[in-house]
Amino acid sequence: MRAGFETDGGFAANGALGLIVLATDETLEPEMRRMIPEQAPLYHSRIPSAPTVTKETLAAMAGEMTASAALLPAAGLRAVGYGCTSGATVIGPERVAGLVGAALPGVPVTDPLSAVIAALRALGARRLGFLTPYRPEVSAAMRAALEAAGIEIAAFASYEEEREATVARIAEASTLEAALRLAAAPGVEAVFASCTNLRTLGIVEAMETESGRPFLSSNLALGWRMLSLAGLRPGAGAPGRLMQGLRAG
Repeated sequence: MRAGFETDGGFAANGALGLIVLATDETLEPEMRRMIPEQAPLYHSRIPSAPTVTKETLAAMAGEMTASAALLPAAGLRAVGYGCTSGATVIGPERVAGLVGAALPGVPVTDPLSAVIAALRALGARRLGFLTPYRPEVSAAMRAALEAAGIEIAAFASYEEEREATVARIAEASTLEAALRLAAAPGVEAVFASCTNLRTLGIVEAMETESGRPFLSSNLALGWRMLSLAGLRPGAGAPGRLMQGLRAG
């Protein structure tokens, strides 16, 4: 017997989000799932990436970008995020958007670098306390990109760690301690902890309460920007002033 059936819009009927995640990333997916509303599907694709972060390994991802984006289901996608702050810096946000758009034409594309610049503008913050896990040449490229966008680096610190597996295991307490020190530096208006593999979502509220400054991370900013592009409100687990602003809007 052949059974009859009807169709509807599926899980993505009210909008879905797509995420291109580094093969070496252990942090972005669980943190992103906390930030988006329960009813919004989150589709993931992995992109080949090296276990160490250098300008050369980051640039190599450009050759895999379109193929990785093509693995995402296009139906219902309202926004796609490329989940690598340093990769977006080295490849360039415009090129990232073009490579993803070649597979998913018409779908808005963002990345953590573009997202944090937009987030700082939304918060009205220009003087930044900046924390990275990267080796110096990668941090320098990111500093230059932020400064080119009109953001002043008022204080800076780095773990200078190139191994992704190690970055994913840096304790949140260590990041909170470093972020609070940056927030206390003269003139700092907000603090940004970079890298999608760095765990931060559990310290956002404590950081903002103790420092009195907005706190951003790559994952928090990326989630906020993807939700903004998609016209979706944050999920219940999305912390911080940035997300509060999106809820109020």
